[in-house]
Amino acid sequence: MTGKLSAETREKLRHVSTATLCTALFKRGLRNQFIQDVRPVGTVSRNMVGEAFTLRYIPAREDLNPLSVFRDRAHPQRKAVEDCPEGAVFVIDSRKDARAASAGSILVTRLMVRGVEGVVTDGGFRDSPEIGSLPFPAYHNRPSAPTNLTLHQALDINVPIGCGDVAVFPGDILVGDGEGVVVIPAELADEVAAEAVEMTAFEDFVLEEVNGGRSILGLYPPTDEKAAADFESWRGTAKR
Repeated sequence: MTGKLSAETREKLRHVSTATLCTALFKRGLRNQFIQDVRPVGTVSRNMVGEAFTLRYIPAREDLNPLSVFRDRAHPQRKAVEDCPEGAVFVIDSRKDARAASAGSILVTRLMVRGVEGVVTDGGFRDSPEIGSLPFPAYHNRPSAPTNLTLHQALDINVPIGCGDVAVFPGDILVGDGEGVVVIPAELADEVAAEAVEMTAFEDFVLEEVNGGRSILGLYPPTDEKAAADFESWRGTAKR
């Protein structure tokens, strides 16, 4: 996939937490970038990192949303699954409605086989036990067995959406870990990733110090000059 996310920045984002990224974004005035009420379907073995490719659902209208709509090869849900670029994160706006599924294991497996990085919905997935067993990052609100057609009508592909009360624009960078998913504006990805790496190194140092009995006062945050000096010494020794 060609886009704004460099291989270097992607690799940095593989090794930092969504919590650290939220703090880095907060420093830049961005308070609402963590997708609400969305959690991993299965075990998270590594961070999901990729550019957003979106699908928007609206409430289904029964006369326009029978099962026969899937005979149309250009149906937006099916087309989006086939068009989502390799390395991207497929993000679905389900209006925070998990009463019907956003997708199921067949579509999610197709995304995985095509080289997509992961999938996120603020609704639910059907076949969630099967999805949870895949070596593929998937995030949703909760399991949901009914077909999406009962409540959701796929409409727009790769447009700005809302997902879990967060605005997601095509090309934004999504990072998912065991806690959830954060959205990073594309133009901030490089600097946020670099700062998050530094923050993570400092937090590793702080944890070692706290485990050794040191007080957090003056250490976290490092308001004492000694804390900063100790970190630089630790970092040199650790070669981090």
